Amino acid sequence: GEEHYNCISALHKSMRGSDENASLYWLARMLEGGEDPLYVARRLVRFASEDIGLADPLALTQAVAAYQGCHFIGMPECEVILAQCVVYFARAPKSIEVYKAYSNVKECLRTHTGPLPPVPLHLRNAPTRLMKNLGYGKGYKYNPMYKEPVEQDYLPEELKGTDFFKERKT
Repeated sequence: GEEHYNCISALHKSMRGSDENASLYWLARMLEGGEDPLYVARRLVRFASEDIGLADPLALTQAVAAYQGCHFIGMPECEVILAQCVVYFARAPKSIEVYKAYSNVKECLRTHTGPLPPVPLHLRNAPTRLMKNLGYGKGYKYNPMYKEPVEQDYLPEELKGTDFFKERKT
């Protein structure tokens, strides 16, 4: 019933709050209560990106490894795999930078009026002569050929100056 959602919420919030003891408690309560370990492992994969993100990019690797380990051996042996992952996440630094930036991109797309802006010509693929004649790919600077990053616009003209990692340009 509702306790399924209450317990996963408590686990998430305990890890988010860096409380390793409470995190282990809520994990054990779920597993000992019969929760599917793969459900918990899937939620840990999401947590790795949503709450830890770029503060510790290895968190996602830990979560996927925990999911695979649970899938391979099942309960009760996989409980220690999940416990290790939960403690790792509780101790990990947290960052929601990517989560917030992606939310800003989605908001930009949802609130856009009219057709979405076209892909700039220099960013378009030009596999045919006709496309090349129409200007597809013209002026594109292939970064690996340069020692330093090149100055080049990658967003459509009407989004120039938008930084989704900061406040969205209005």
